[in-house]
Amino acid sequence: MEQRNHVISIPKVNGYESSKNAIKPTAESDETITNNGFFPNIELLEVRNAMRIDGTVINERLKQAVIEAMATVNADLKAYRLNAEQAQKANLQACDDEQINGESVLVYKYKRAVYCLAVANLYERYRSYDSTKDGHDKAEELESTAGDLKRDYHFAVRDILGENRMISELI
Repeated sequence: MEQRNHVISIPKVNGYESSKNAIKPTAESDETITNNGFFPNIELLEVRNAMRIDGTVINERLKQAVIEAMATVNADLKAYRLNAEQAQKANLQACDDEQINGESVLVYKYKRAVYCLAVANLYERYRSYDSTKDGHDKAEELESTAGDLKRDYHFAVRDILGENRMISELI
């Protein structure tokens, strides 16, 4: 049996720079969503760049999705926060000294949970602002991506809680 080399070749696009797609700071896009003091604030520009959200998603729509995601993640982690505060921890960063690239791993996981849930919510509502056939087709593509993002949100929350990522029960 002949073995094949499974190499995917992607041609280089002349003049393309990934940095050109990053959203540049403006007064509107660089807004900070303040949190409750224990969990970190969220920068909308960081969400846009980390999750590759372009300018077609207006700032107000992104802001609402991020606020909703923060409220949900905060509720998921409320017992964790109360226990940490009882243990005299001032914020999430103080709960663990593990850091990567100068940032607390717990803060990174929190941001990941918020970013993923916010974008999943945006994707699930894609049909509501693009009702063309192309928009409908794109929404169908995004449904599976939204599911993956929700999985990643759950994983990040469970990582903060120190729980296993998989839950199973006998039926």
